[in-house]
Amino acid sequence: MIRSMTGYARAEQETGFGSLTWELRTVNHRYLEKHFRLPEEFRAIESRLRGLVSTRLGRGKFDAHLRFRPSGQLVTAFAINEKLIRSLVDAAAKVATLAGSNAKLSVTDLLRWPGVVAEVERDPTSMHVAAEDLLGDALSHLTRSRTEEGARIDALLRSRCETMTLLAKSVRAKLPAVEERIRNRLKDRLAVLEAAPDSDRLEQELLLLAQKMDVAEELDRIDSHVAAVLEALSKDEPVGRRLDFLMQEFNREANTLASKSQDADTSAAAVEMKVVIEQVREQVQNIE
Repeated sequence: MIRSMTGYARAEQETGFGSLTWELRTVNHRYLEKHFRLPEEFRAIESRLRGLVSTRLGRGKFDAHLRFRPSGQLVTAFAINEKLIRSLVDAAAKVATLAGSNAKLSVTDLLRWPGVVAEVERDPTSMHVAAEDLLGDALSHLTRSRTEEGARIDALLRSRCETMTLLAKSVRAKLPAVEERIRNRLKDRLAVLEAAPDSDRLEQELLLLAQKMDVAEELDRIDSHVAAVLEALSKDEPVGRRLDFLMQEFNREANTLASKSQDADTSAAAVEMKVVIEQVREQVQNIE
């Protein structure tokens, strides 16, 4: 089973502290490259989130955006520094006595004094756990979409492999006729020259020519590469790099086949193979 590197997923959750929304996107990439956009409240757990992604994805450029909207019912707690307030009141009273004034610090003055009121820092554990769990859900959706796209690519690749097998089979079936045509062509040229060929020399020349145009080995390797692709498609693991390497090998054999071709049918088959290989290569670039 193969998976595409292209996918999208979105997951939302309402909690007691607000709403969380994950948006995930992946595209093809040589390695697993992770990018996170997180609200300030969740930056402390980025390393944990990265680790979670690494356990679920093998390759691809991964972009994750977490949106957090605090609940309107969330009441911020404040702490009063009573010791500081007493010190300020005592100090104000002493100053008023020394200055001969009845001036006193008002409640507003006290609240404005730095350090008198401090916001109580909330325990972020529950928010972090919720965000991490929701990311797990979003990754499940993402994996499912990548697997569905992978199934479509799998069907296409198997179809193209069948085409490659048929093309190789057609070339192999025509090899005897091609050899015979070349033999007759050489004899015709000798007849035009009105030369009496040495039979042994003629057979040697024909043998050398046959060796130069022998494409049986290339056709065997093409069949072998098709079998390797089908085997890779059946594995439940990332195989994109393996398939990419096989596409290079396919292309090498098709080029050799074209260079050795001595007839139009074989040349046409080699060109068609290269077209199919390019179609497969484009799809393979998107396989995890």
